[in-house]
Amino acid sequence: MSHCFTARSPGVASSARKPVLNNSARKIKDNAADWHNFILKWDKLNDTGFTVANNIVNIKISKETENDANLQVDCDGSSVTQKSACASEPHKELEECCTELLGIMDKMTHLVSKMAKLSSTVKGICVLESFQHGETGRDQPLFHTWPTKQFDEVSSKLADAYQQELRLKQAIVQEVAHSTEQDLAMVYLSAWLYQPYIEDSSKVLLESMLLETGHRPL
Repeated sequence: MSHCFTARSPGVASSARKPVLNNSARKIKDNAADWHNFILKWDKLNDTGFTVANNIVNIKISKETENDANLQVDCDGSSVTQKSACASEPHKELEECCTELLGIMDKMTHLVSKMAKLSSTVKGICVLESFQHGETGRDQPLFHTWPTKQFDEVSSKLADAYQQELRLKQAIVQEVAHSTEQDLAMVYLSAWLYQPYIEDSSKVLLESMLLETGHRPL
């Protein structure tokens, strides 16, 4: 997905080609565009966050290697006076990377909060339709084939997936700068990059919703 949709541009629909959307349909269509744009932003933050986390791990490994070398010099009985100037350099760099990663996490947390609101909006539309049309819902779908409840199910699944992924990333951020084991640090990086809670099915759900709402051509 390489471009963003404009979520709030009503446009002028050609009555000869498609009907004017009612309020619920318009909200759901805007909602689908927002999902697309939020996920694009998440993916960019994920890539940036991985780069920063990788830098943190490399700095940690470099520091551990340097510490081992200094320890070896001590054991040999040689004097070690070089440390102060050199040690402050990676420490400062590590601190800057950690601050940057925390900033990325703040943005991801804000995005997940917005995703939860999208899910809540669709749920509210479903409740309204149940009140207006009964449990079976409206006679005709808002778009092509999906009943309104299907939009609720898809939004809920997406919101849950990104919420779980956010929790995992929060745990990684808490641990990655403190890990002294290289293998464990590699596990953290792999988990960040490959996002186990965001499965391929999540992308399929998003694309299906974009097709159903007319953002993608059938």
